[in-house]
Amino acid sequence: MALDIKKFISRFIEEARDHLGRLTNGLAELEQGADPELVNSLFRSAHTLKGSSRMLKLEPITQVAHSLEDLLSALRDQRLTRSSQLSALLYQGVDTLTDQIETLADVGQVAELTNQQLAFCKQLSDVAENPALLNAVTDDGELPTASISATPMPTALTPEASTLLKTDKDKPSLKTTDTVRIKLSKLEELIKLMGELVSNHAGMRELVATARQLEQQAQKNQSNLVEMQHFSKDIRETVLSQESLMQELHDKALQMRMLPLGIVLDSAARLVRDMARSMEKEVECRIQGSEIELDRQMIDQLADPVIHLLRNALDHGIEIPAERLKQGKPARGLVQITARQDAGWVVLEISDDGAGLSLDAIRDKALKKGLVTPTELAEMSDQEITDLIFQPGFSTSALVTEVSGRGVGMDVVKRSVVDELQGVISLRTGLGKGTCFILRLPLSLAKMRVLLIKAAGYELGFTAQYIAELLSVPEDSLIKVADRNAVIIRNEFVPVVKLADLIALPEQANLVKKTLAPQSKELLLLVIRVHTEKLALVIDELLDERDLVIKQLPEHLQSNALISGMVTTGHNALVSLLHVPYLLTKARKVKGIPPNRKGWASEQERKRILVVDDSLNTREIERDVLEAWGYQVTLAEHGQDGLDKARAEVFDAVLTDVEMPIMDGFTLTALLREEENYKDKPIIIITSRAKESDRRRGIEVGADAYIVKGDFDQNSLVDTLKILLD
Repeated sequence: MALDIKKFISRFIEEARDHLGRLTNGLAELEQGADPELVNSLFRSAHTLKGSSRMLKLEPITQVAHSLEDLLSALRDQRLTRSSQLSALLYQGVDTLTDQIETLADVGQVAELTNQQLAFCKQLSDVAENPALLNAVTDDGELPTASISATPMPTALTPEASTLLKTDKDKPSLKTTDTVRIKLSKLEELIKLMGELVSNHAGMRELVATARQLEQQAQKNQSNLVEMQHFSKDIRETVLSQESLMQELHDKALQMRMLPLGIVLDSAARLVRDMARSMEKEVECRIQGSEIELDRQMIDQLADPVIHLLRNALDHGIEIPAERLKQGKPARGLVQITARQDAGWVVLEISDDGAGLSLDAIRDKALKKGLVTPTELAEMSDQEITDLIFQPGFSTSALVTEVSGRGVGMDVVKRSVVDELQGVISLRTGLGKGTCFILRLPLSLAKMRVLLIKAAGYELGFTAQYIAELLSVPEDSLIKVADRNAVIIRNEFVPVVKLADLIALPEQANLVKKTLAPQSKELLLLVIRVHTEKLALVIDELLDERDLVIKQLPEHLQSNALISGMVTTGHNALVSLLHVPYLLTKARKVKGIPPNRKGWASEQERKRILVVDDSLNTREIERDVLEAWGYQVTLAEHGQDGLDKARAEVFDAVLTDVEMPIMDGFTLTALLREEENYKDKPIIIITSRAKESDRRRGIEVGADAYIVKGDFDQNSLVDTLKILLD
């Protein structure tokens, strides 16, 4: 009886992908240093691929694997030494094998090698036999007498197979497998069942509350008290037992669907190499943390954002070799993809060491596209200006090529990460130093931690990634800054706004209001955060914090920017999840009316003030106060940033915090006093440090005034500044 080879093909494909992943990661490590055991591991993977493919009569794969094995054998025997040319050839061989395996997975067959590919295989073996030939290889793997395409089109395929391959030939993709350890259809049924169990369980929690109410009523009436107490105890124990079982079910189901990020990131390294060759750039791609696991559902949706970011890094981040050499950089650029786990979240960083983003260019293009007005632009911080690249339609001809644009697809990336993946995206950049995008993602979308609150009688929810803290403060502890309320939380001003007012919730008629004496009234503040920006929301009550299944909005509500999803609580009640980035954007527009501007000086005569503070909220609030009184304000994020800006321009006065990264306010003040332009200019320290020793040190280093944030009064600040400037 003949052996049915086909049923072994799928197993071979999975095994081959594992070996190709080891080869790709191993080659990246090899570029850092030639460890003998690492070389042995690479050789074993190539040898296994050769043997397995030969057993299954996959001769084209066997030929390439055999040539790659020859080259690795020469390296293992030290007939070849590590070099960029050798790495390029090895990568070319691995890429060719990858193409063959993916073709086999897509169409069930693999084509015979073309003449170019046959010549390439022969030359790999020739280099292994005669290492001197390696000197003729260019850094991108090109050989003088023959070459191999990075993505060769197989020949001798059936017409149907050829059509299928041509459809997606030029479309970059990060492929994942279609199975884990069980069929995904079975796993999805399990996940769906778990979701229904969570929703159903919410009704039992309501029964607990009802039982407590009945117990209180029975206690008052002294009727059936013992029975009610037993009922309440039994139902509590039942709910707790079900919660434990439900959590175990969720954990086990989720573990079955977890896959290493290497599934998508290993393909990313290949994508970077292919694009770099097409752009005639030299780029190294390093990947760290590919063993970190993420829900398969998340991995599938992560592929498109990662492709967008990599294409932009290659096209607009990394410069051509000649330009990099002029700037004193290595000719070869570097793209790094780093993954790490942070509690229940995965942080993915995609960075390059290229040109970085020019704030001036972003300002110009934002104005030309009409995305902001000159007045709005003047009030924006550096971070807000950088974030403009996420605006739809931001890209212009200067930032766009036929491949991509810093801004082309960036709004899609943000929507995908924030809305679909319930994550957070941010970036940091430096002109000439490169750009880094940071994606903070939940481990799974099956269940998420949700905070349930009540405002104006309505039940609302917030997902945990946006919650900074929950605190209660006396109402009289609020301070008035720039006609807005604020609270001081650990050395920073945080704006305070009533949630019901911010989203225009009508007060419910049957809402029972608590009556408290004015002097003892406490405000419950929910502090939300996106990146470094914070906002304190006044809420009525904290209801619960639990893991819940997030339901997508129905199609007719998906355009509502305020709502990010829905959750089901007791008795099948639907609760809206508020979209925190939208709340922060809305809150920025709710500013008080500035004082009467009558008698202000002309634009040319207005005093220029430098505000230095590492807290975005504090910088914004102090700027609002000063601009309301007619001052021109420039912001700096820390002491070194403040010193650089003070040296670049001349300001009439400087306001600085003390506790800041890189350089503190005391050091900044002392260094400014050594500058000719700032020997006599007013410098005011505004800090939460209230010790007398700190005050003395502030004066000793040259500060003209020392204001404690806990005693902050905007009129006092303005009066102090006026006196010092006169």
